Amino acid sequence: MLENISIGTDIEEISRFNDKIPGRDEKFFEKIFSSKEIEYCFSKGVPYQHLCARYCAKEAVVKALTGLGISDVYYSDIEITNLDNGFPIAKIQKYPDLDIKVTLSHCKTYATATALVSK
Repeated sequence: MLENISIGTDIEEISRFNDKIPGRDEKFFEKIFSSKEIEYCFSKGVPYQHLCARYCAKEAVVKALTGLGISDVYYSDIEITNLDNGFPIAKIQKYPDLDIKVTLSHCKTYATATALVSK
């Protein structure tokens, strides 16, 4: 049964995102984030921590998917949202049957995420 489960993790420096602004860096945002993710992140006091954490989550999901032999998913295919209780979740429309658990964390300088994916 363990061959149907894979894990991925990522850590990034938040400063990589500090100069990204919607409207100016549209290609960057379109390549990585959904409009819902951008809206959520920029509703926060320090949006770049949240952008970076979501980027980490997407990278972690891609790494976990690769471990399952799935290689046709891009960052823009993955949407990181929150349940009503604040718990983050990941969804991929073309793989609705995958169970994807994510955890996000950030401090002033770094963000990290781990994803656990099962078929």
